[in-house]
This record gives sequence, structure tokens and C-alpha cells, in this order.
Amino acid sequence: MDNNKIMIVGTGNVGASIAFALINQRTAVNEVILTDIIAKDAEGEAMDLRDALAVAPSYVKIKNGTYKDAKDCDIVVITAGAAQKPGETRLELLKKNVNILKGMVEQIMASGFNGIFLVVTNPMDVLTYYTMKFSGLPAERVIGSGTVLDSARLRSRIADYLNVNPKSVHALQIGEHGDTELTLWSLADIGGQKITDLLNDDMRKNISEFVRNEAYDIIDKKGATYYGIATCVAQILNCILNDEMRVLAVSSYDHFSGTSFGFPSVVGKQGIIRRLDLKISESEGIALQKSINTLKKAISSVKL
Repeated sequence: MDNNKIMIVGTGNVGASIAFALINQRTAVNEVILTDIIAKDAEGEAMDLRDALAVAPSYVKIKNGTYKDAKDCDIVVITAGAAQKPGETRLELLKKNVNILKGMVEQIMASGFNGIFLVVTNPMDVLTYYTMKFSGLPAERVIGSGTVLDSARLRSRIADYLNVNPKSVHALQIGEHGDTELTLWSLADIGGQKITDLLNDDMRKNISEFVRNEAYDIIDKKGATYYGIATCVAQILNCILNDEMRVLAVSSYDHFSGTSFGFPSVVGKQGIIRRLDLKISESEGIALQKSINTLKKAISSVKL
């Protein structure tokens, strides 16, 4: 399909912020359908967003709808689910949100939807895996927001230490979007200069801990995180619709481990074009396996 039409399921802070991020930049998206279990909330958000179109950089059709409207959408973004509470890990959300997810995906597929799922709801990696299972779509067309946000946090933090623009920092968080994610320090660089030559062990450890824990800090202070993830999701949407073939640390299915987790992948109009084959250090490989094992345990803990 080439309608450049997307559906956002869930119009809480994250879903509404994604729509807001799209209309405030040049975007490939032509139409946004908002849907929520509380229909009047989706309607209210659509009304509020439409008020901005006369002065926004892009003109995007925005309306509220139902799962039936997914039929001719290119991408369905899933943000609905129980929210992460202060002190609650993303994996503790699992049992609540898998059941919610199953009902949503079944209704969306019943509409005749044949596009790409982009999963944002936490625990995102496990829900990405189950979206693939519930939908029956090929693995390359079920994508999670992965560690795109975590990698953005990492690049910004490194940039603060080294007084450079974050866009010039090439560094990745991978693995679970959560407590076991890790930094690929062995491959991180600025213009070809290794960051391990610029930052000592303690600095790198502090940066990794900050990136891993920042979401908890934000949730403790303001109740939820949404601007960062919304901007990252807008980037992923544009990447797909523009067939940009960019490398993003999205969550995608790894056939070897049987799990979905954040890992650099080429992303385009068909979804995941390919996962990269990286030569990482031995310690990073061990840490990644630990992260994968955590996700495998979470996936197998779900009793459907």
C-alpha cells in the first residue's frame, strides 16, 4: 500500500505525542487515524490536533476511528496498554498487556489489515514478539520501537561529556528496552575516533547507568515519558514510508534466539530489510545473551 496512512492505537500521552510530533515536522504521513478504548478521548485529541494544521509545517489529515479503519493503513502503531507505574519494571507490565494486545491485534487483522505493525507499548520487546504471533504477519513486518530512544539518550549523554553535537555521535544501546540493555562501547565513535579513547571506564559506566535508568527517573518526577519516544517513533514512521533504508536499533525478530530485541537493522518500506551482523566484544556478547535470556524467560512466562 502507498496511502501513507497510519493508525495510532491508544491516545494517551504517548499516542497523542506521536501525532503531535508528526504534524510539527516535515513528514511522509498523509493521514492519521486515532483510536482508543475511550472513543471520546480519541475524538478530542483529533479535534485538538486539527486546530494546529493551519500553522503546522505539514498538512496531515487527522481523524478518530475504529479498528475497522485499519484496513487500508500502511502502518498501525500500538501505544495502548496499562501504563508503567513508578517503581514498576517494564516486564512487570507483561501479563496485563499481553491480554490487551491479543484483543487489539485480532480485531485489527479482522479488518483486512496487511501492513506493518510498530509496537511501542511496554514491555515492548515481548509485545513485539506476541504481535507477530497473534497477527500471523511475516517477522519483517512487525517492528518494535526497540532501543532507538535509548540510543538517542546515549548519544546525547556522550555529546554532553565531549561537547559535540549528538548527531555526530555514533553509538548504540541494544538488547531489551529495559533493565538488561547494554551499550556497544566497542563500536562507538565520533567521526571515526573511538569513544573508548576519549572517555575512561568510570565515565562510560556512569553514562550506561544513566541511559538505562533515565526512564525511571523521569517517571518518578513527572509520571510518564512521552516526548522522547514520540519523536523517535515519528523518525521510524518516516523511515518506513520514505523507504529510507536507515540503520535503526529497532526491536525485530531474531530467528537464532527466537526473541525480539533492539538491534541495528536496515529499515525501509518493507519493514525490516535485514539485521546487521556486528562484531562485538566478548563481554558485550555475554551481556547481550543475558538480555536475550531475560526476554526468553518473559516470553515463556506468558500463559495464553
